[in-house]
Amino acid sequence: MAQEINQPDLHELLSRVALADRTAFDGLYAAASPKLFAVLIRILKDRSMAEDALQDVFVKVWQKADGFRAGSQAPMAWLYAVARNHAIDMIRARKNLHDDLDDHQELTSAEPDPEQSAVAAGERQRIENCLEELEPQKAEAIVSAYMEGYSYQELADRYSVPLNTMRTWLRRSLISLRKCLDDG
Repeated sequence: MAQEINQPDLHELLSRVALADRTAFDGLYAAASPKLFAVLIRILKDRSMAEDALQDVFVKVWQKADGFRAGSQAPMAWLYAVARNHAIDMIRARKNLHDDLDDHQELTSAEPDPEQSAVAAGERQRIENCLEELEPQKAEAIVSAYMEGYSYQELADRYSVPLNTMRTWLRRSLISLRKCLDDG
């Protein structure tokens, strides 16, 4: 089983990549590329496109590493967002090749408007508040599973618990989150 890199190491690698450290970039690629590749394949549904996209994603990471803000989000979540957004851009570009602009009366911005941004920030804060009500390990497991893409088995290994115990943790934690969000 490949050794997983921990969050502080990813923070360090991204910080060094922002300073144009090629060795850190190589380490970041080795640590993150398998998970990012899996995300790209799921979105693009084409291995060849995912391979090309992975290279483009790491070019973006090299160019935009200084945009990562430690503390505002987990490094793997930031990397997933870069990969996901790039894949979505590829799908849109591919779709636009076949679309006729005359068919579209109104073009809208992909950026959220101020109201949508405010609602999203409020929802994000509600979720963070509800996560804080969970036991720290279980909250971390929820974020790792559903925001960072870790498998149940990877989480079970990380926390040294049986796989079924991890499934129970996640299921019960999701139920607690749902109740907290419904009550809030």
